[in-house]
Amino acid sequence: MLNRTLAPESKQVNEINFIEPLKQQLDNGIPVFTINAGKQELVRIEFIFGNVNWDQSKPLQALTVSHLINNGTEKLTAKDIAEKVDYYGAFLQTEYGADQSSVKVYTLNKHLASVLPILRSILNESIFPQQELDIFIQNQKQSLQVSLQKNDFLARKHFAHAIFGDSTYGSSIEAVDYDAIQQADLLSYFKAAYKPENCTIIVAGKFEQKEFDLLNSFLGKQWDNHENSVGNKFEFTGGVKGEMLVERPEAIQSAIRMGTLAITRKHKDFAGFQVLNCLLGGYFGSRLMANIREDKGYTYGIGSAVVSLKDAGYFFIATEVGAAVCNDALGEIEKEIDLLRTEAVSAGELNLVRNYMLGSMLGSLENAFSHADKFKNAYFSGLDYTYYDHYIETVKTITAEDLKQLANQYLNTADFTKVVVGKK
Repeated sequence: MLNRTLAPESKQVNEINFIEPLKQQLDNGIPVFTINAGKQELVRIEFIFGNVNWDQSKPLQALTVSHLINNGTEKLTAKDIAEKVDYYGAFLQTEYGADQSSVKVYTLNKHLASVLPILRSILNESIFPQQELDIFIQNQKQSLQVSLQKNDFLARKHFAHAIFGDSTYGSSIEAVDYDAIQQADLLSYFKAAYKPENCTIIVAGKFEQKEFDLLNSFLGKQWDNHENSVGNKFEFTGGVKGEMLVERPEAIQSAIRMGTLAITRKHKDFAGFQVLNCLLGGYFGSRLMANIREDKGYTYGIGSAVVSLKDAGYFFIATEVGAAVCNDALGEIEKEIDLLRTEAVSAGELNLVRNYMLGSMLGSLENAFSHADKFKNAYFSGLDYTYYDHYIETVKTITAEDLKQLANQYLNTADFTKVVVGKK
């Protein structure tokens, strides 16, 4: 009989295997990376386009095109697209990010030949109907109006603008920016960004040569879009340091967001910095959670993260606390950072973090789609799978002294941007 009074033995994850993609190319030059795995006749095809032609006076072009690209083409209305995709049991999704925008389709293999023509029409013939644009503008302005009443949204908005300025990473969007959106600008951006020269395709699922041939027959031909474009490129020398208070006298809670520009995934210290971040605020058992939530009861949740973008990296801590304890919470956050800079972490706590991070990595590789996402993270950072080898080795071998040195190098609170929205 199993003795349930004894906890199961804890073991460190020894090996994590990644599925590397097969690289091919469509006839028109679009690179295709395929993670061919799984037994189900299901495939995800993702068309990824780099964001281009950043114009500070038109900050919503890329976002709006991403949202409306499947809302009408020369041959298909928004209703036609939705009904056709639904008829074949497929799922169409668009995503906008700071560096890339994507169009994804999930479909059964047997319907691939019927779904791909819809994708070709969307990627070549989208017209952004004025009626759909008007609805989008109205909805987005209403959503923005609601969001501007939320302290955490305002804290995120002010923090991003403080460290990234008027770039696409930090642009401070207002209602008037939605009023300035023009259909002609969307068409121009669409023709400049959504073209073979700016496209990468990542496929995951059951995808053999016959499926590749189908993809090539529909999307490997000449596309209609070929307008000139310049890839977005930003440089950041430092943000607005010090404390910013956005006072809201009626606030019951205050939102805190603090952090600084940091290293990207390409930097040799990035993996070690991720371990440090996990220890500080990267999981439920972190020091910030143990102190600010469990011990002090100032908040329901607090966390930290290290984010790597194409042209910048940043570190941040975010929480919402009772307005009456905002100053105390800020003091406790700085205390936890100071402890990491001055005292070595214990072997037991470090081993717990190691096991959590390795277990999370292993658990995140559950299917072909998640393997494709791991490849995407490395590829668009200009890295290969040696990045993950270095990450795993760092998690296994980093020492308490290494972490203290990293804390002193990257977590200097005097250089932080500190945003408080509410009362302090």
